[in-house]
Amino acid sequence: MAVEGLVSLRSGFGLNETTDRLKAELQASGLTVFAQIDHAAGAASVGLALRPTAVLIFGNAKGGTPLMQAAQTIGIDLPLKALVWQDEAGDTWLSYNDPAWLAQRHGITEQTKTVAANMSGMLRALAKVVTSSTA
Repeated sequence: MAVEGLVSLRSGFGLNETTDRLKAELQASGLTVFAQIDHAAGAASVGLALRPTAVLIFGNAKGGTPLMQAAQTIGIDLPLKALVWQDEAGDTWLSYNDPAWLAQRHGITEQTKTVAANMSGMLRALAKVVTSSTA
């Protein structure tokens, strides 16, 4: 299932380890992890079943502010989020919205497209480290 702007990588680790690795890499990269949401626990609290699914919300003002100065509506998509989830086969995935796609969605100017492109590159590299068992 392809979703425009969504990047998904299969992880070589389980959900908890992938989430922990992601949190550590985000913090090591100078990003703040603002929240971690356990959707499966939320579902269980109301008697519903959901495969393991967690969201990390992260970012920093140095990267996000120039984008919001260019198009304040991008604030609906910032801070950035990453979804760590388990599919029907038991495989773990890491998914996130590509910051360059978010910038395009909000009509970001040429001047700040570089910021979004840099964010995309950093997130792509970080996600590969997090999900790769050979890294």
